[in-house]
Amino acid sequence: MFPPPPPPLTPDLLLRGYMAGIFPMAEGRADDEVFWVDPRQRGVLPLAEVHVSRKLARLMRRTEWRVTLNRDFIGVLEGCADRDETWINDQIFEAYTDLHEMGHAHALELWDGAELIGGVYGVAIGGAFFGESMFSRAPSASKVALVALCAHLRACGFTLFDTQFVTPHLAGMGAMEIPRETYRARLREALSVDADIRRCALPPDPADSLTR
Repeated sequence: MFPPPPPPLTPDLLLRGYMAGIFPMAEGRADDEVFWVDPRQRGVLPLAEVHVSRKLARLMRRTEWRVTLNRDFIGVLEGCADRDETWINDQIFEAYTDLHEMGHAHALELWDGAELIGGVYGVAIGGAFFGESMFSRAPSASKVALVALCAHLRACGFTLFDTQFVTPHLAGMGAMEIPRETYRARLREALSVDADIRRCALPPDPADSLTR
């Protein structure tokens, strides 16, 4: 007997998974199925302790790049999937698009004129934001987008930024690993928080707002 196929990745299933502390991935773009991940060590980025380097802060003050929220969710999703190896398959692409239309998946975009040069997307439930992926088409664009997102989440009352894993890039900004049980305790607290990513305007000076 072969095991039954996994259930389709619906928005409701996604929300229940995040609230239980797990998240989906695919082996690759061409893989039709997804699997759920529950790391023993979970990556988080404390919003009150985000580190912005002087070089990055100078760039953000001098650049004319613009930041928007949910202006081009599909564009950010496509940018994150546009790489040689990706875990974003068609099922994940469609499910997160549906979740965005329901108001739970969000994207922060970075623009150079009319060109989308970077962005971050993820899922918001209560006071928890679950970062999924980011991309960059210009040097430091993903870093700028991430700093802007952190400043916005902090201003909107979020208490947990789940990065899933910790990369050198994230570690340089203050991300850390915490044990699974510690993460789940923080998740339960965050889910009870009344936060809304659409509640407040994007900070005009994200780097400054994080270092005050």
